[in-house]
Amino acid sequence: MAGKVSHPRVVLASASPRRRDLLTLIGIPHEVRPANVDESVLPGESPAAYVERLARDKATALGDHDAVCIGSDTTVVVDGEILAKPESQADAARMLRQLSGRAHMVLTGVAVAWRERVESAVEEVGVTFRGLSDDDIARYIATGEPMDKAGAYGIQGFGATIVTRVDGDYFAVMGLPVNRMVRLFERLGLRYAFGALEASRP
Repeated sequence: MAGKVSHPRVVLASASPRRRDLLTLIGIPHEVRPANVDESVLPGESPAAYVERLARDKATALGDHDAVCIGSDTTVVVDGEILAKPESQADAARMLRQLSGRAHMVLTGVAVAWRERVESAVEEVGVTFRGLSDDDIARYIATGEPMDKAGAYGIQGFGATIVTRVDGDYFAVMGLPVNRMVRLFERLGLRYAFGALEASRP
């Protein structure tokens, strides 16, 4: 006899409204319970290892094994430097000058924890900026948008006007690679049913 299908609770271990919006976009009901983890880069840690570790730490920090817990972390990398969230407006301006008129990488780690198992992956996306004048940078910073985002920009807001090219998963640049996340669900025995998350129970 086939097992019954259940719909496990889903918890987003992040305060990001962009990640919340993306889960809502694909029809997955969820609760938001931000995980408090240390986001310091470890000595010698690569950008990919960094975002994957933080995603796993967030997904497991709540210790709620009955829920499907999703953790994610995004960073921007240029010239081998990790550009996290700016610490000040001056720091944001420095980052935007560094990104102006050139390509960089956006790395987003995503992890899914369920029933004491964790699966994770990293999505890498190339992004190119148009050239920015000092006035462009000052006006963009004045919107407030850069201040809580890795690399000091958000592609889904005013930042859309300074991005000329995206090579890869647009949603990963927003902060949650939904296609990759669905593949992680499958590794854990979960099924995304176009608007619901299903688990088979005997």
